[in-house]
Amino acid sequence: MSILSSIGRIATEFSAARARYQTERALRSLPAELQKDIGWPETSGSVPSSRVFSTRTGVGVWAGAK
Repeated sequence: MSILSSIGRIATEFSAARARYQTERALRSLPAELQKDIGWPETSGSVPSSRVFSTRTGVGVWAGAK
């Protein structure tokens, strides 16, 4: 794996994480009634309740930490 492909992969992951964060931020800015109507945040048990509002946990989220 070359350094350019590694940088490209990291940039792609960062871009995707940024897009997710911006979408979540936009959804959180909606009135509570509208959030409820569209089912945000999803609390059906697929996401632990402690993680519902804490999706940004640091650099490891986008830097390929798996």
